This record gives sequence, structure tokens and C-alpha cells, in this order.
Amino acid sequence: MTNNDSAVHETEITCTNCEACCCRLEAMILTDTGIPGHFIETDRYGAMRMMRLEDGWCSALDRNTLLCRIYAKRPLVCREFTMGGAECIAERRAKL
Repeated sequence: MTNNDSAVHETEITCTNCEACCCRLEAMILTDTGIPGHFIETDRYGAMRMMRLEDGWCSALDRNTLLCRIYAKRPLVCREFTMGGAECIAERRAKL
């Protein structure tokens, strides 16, 4: 285990320290959760996903708090992404 690995495991990941690493991933919209339309983009194949801004972050992310502005209506893929889970830790490691 490297120093970066242990740093990720030593800190319990919570809403106040998560750093929103997952908000830089592509979030496909597979079900209707009531996402406001101005946060959605459609690709050339007709698939819908969360719009990302020029900086690469999800358009629904509040840049000041790093919290989702549509948390109650977020896409299914975001709901299933487990804070502190294996994918979350992998994204945090990639950021280090």
C-alpha cells in the first residue's frame, strides 16, 4: 500500500470531505428521476447524460460547496455510486 492509498483509507469519506470526484465522470441518464432539462444534454446517438461544463465538472455541482444542487432528483447512476465504495476510492486515488 502506498502513502496515497493509506491516506484514502485513513479518512472516512463523508459529504463534507468527499471532494466530488465522481462529478467528473460521465453520468448517463437511464431513468426519469425529474432532472431539470437544463442539466441534460443529448449525444449524437440520442442518449441523454448530465451536462458537463467546460471545466469538466457536472453542471449540477455547486462549485462552492461541492454538493449536488439536484441531489433529490439526481440520475440513477449517481444514486448507485457508493460514497466510500471501491469506485469512489479509485477516483480519489486517481486525483492524488
